Amino acid sequence: MISVKLIKDSTFKVTVESKTTTQHEVHVENNFYQALTKSRIGYEDLIKLSFEFLLEREPNTSILSRFDLEVISQYFPEYESEIKKRFKS
Repeated sequence: MISVKLIKDSTFKVTVESKTTTQHEVHVENNFYQALTKSRIGYEDLIKLSFEFLLEREPNTSILSRFDLEVISQYFPEYESEIKKRFKS
């Protein structure tokens, strides 16, 4: 299970419950959010979709504990196009 809670401004606490529960602090720049979603989904939904994407590729214990959402593209070049497909369907 993935839960997302706003900490402050555009920084969120994400908890991933699995065999091992992990917590992550994720920052989302507004310009990245707008470019990716055009405000069609909320910040929390974008983060949840992003974590679902990550969990399909690695265990939650391998996800960085603190990062900018935009950094996912550096590790997984297909991230942005895949996320756009997910919220359109």
